[in-house]
Amino acid sequence: MFPSVAMLLLFLSPSRSSRLCSHLCQCYEHSDLVDCHARGFEDIPHGLPHGTWLLDLGGNKLKEIRSRAFAGLWSLRILVLSDSSITFLHTQAFFSLSFLEKLDMSRNNLTQIPPNFSENLSSLRELRLDHNALVLLKPPGLEQLENLEKLDLRHNRIQSVEPGAFRGLSRLRHLYLQGNRLGVVREGSLTMLPGLEVLLLGNNNISRIEVNALAPLHSLSLLGLAGNHLEHLNFKTFLSLHTAATHLQLAGNPWNCDCDLHRVFTKLLSVRHLFVDDYHNVTCREPWQLAGASLAWVDSQLCVAETVTVLVITATVIVTVFGALVMAERKRKRKYWEQDEGEVQE
Repeated sequence: MFPSVAMLLLFLSPSRSSRLCSHLCQCYEHSDLVDCHARGFEDIPHGLPHGTWLLDLGGNKLKEIRSRAFAGLWSLRILVLSDSSITFLHTQAFFSLSFLEKLDMSRNNLTQIPPNFSENLSSLRELRLDHNALVLLKPPGLEQLENLEKLDLRHNRIQSVEPGAFRGLSRLRHLYLQGNRLGVVREGSLTMLPGLEVLLLGNNNISRIEVNALAPLHSLSLLGLAGNHLEHLNFKTFLSLHTAATHLQLAGNPWNCDCDLHRVFTKLLSVRHLFVDDYHNVTCREPWQLAGASLAWVDSQLCVAETVTVLVITATVIVTVFGALVMAERKRKRKYWEQDEGEVQE
């Protein structure tokens, strides 16, 4: 439930006009706020006041939302459908809710977002779909949510975001995708999000970020990548972030602490508009000799060791080549002397 909804229902007293309310529901403040939370409903109750602007149907056993289930509730601004075992949304499930601003469908069993999901929801500003069973994000399910500012998709089973999945969300500012199964952040998956400020991708399976995947995010101020499977980074990936200031969260990944990684982080820390907030918590998994050590503590030694190795190899090569040249010169001179001696004897 949205925190503001819970507070409103807690402090408001029941309206005297409760007789106008649907059976088993409780109405507040002249029926504008209707509480049907955890009443055992298996379908959307009938007889709800037409002036209702907040409706809490969370904690029921709805399983599916039928077409035009909320017909007549033109004034509805906040709708809570969390923890209601919802697995399916019919066509035009949210018909007539053109003024709805907040929709909470968290903690259900949705496996997909229907292609027509966003129809009639053009005023929606906040959408919660966290703790469902979504696997794939693809167009056009969300594209008509032109006023959406916050989208919560945490703790689903999302493995892929298809190009254009967020098409139409030009005003989106917060996108939460933590706790899914994303393996790669692909180029094109985050296009058409010019206003996005917060992108949280922590605790996925991300092992690679394509070079231009973040380039469209011109307003990004926070990028959370903690708790993934990143071993290395490509500096060009973050150089493509043309923002005023972006904070990065990179701890909790199985970093392979070699000289290349040291160079990448050194460059990241030197870029004026990039800030690695948890740099001192970035720890190594490889090589095993550095497992658990902070990159900030060992980074200055990584390239020293590699440089020494390179110098030793270079010196060895130079000595070998020089020795070969000397030996070749000696053979040439010996052959020359032998030829001279032969001519003298003749």
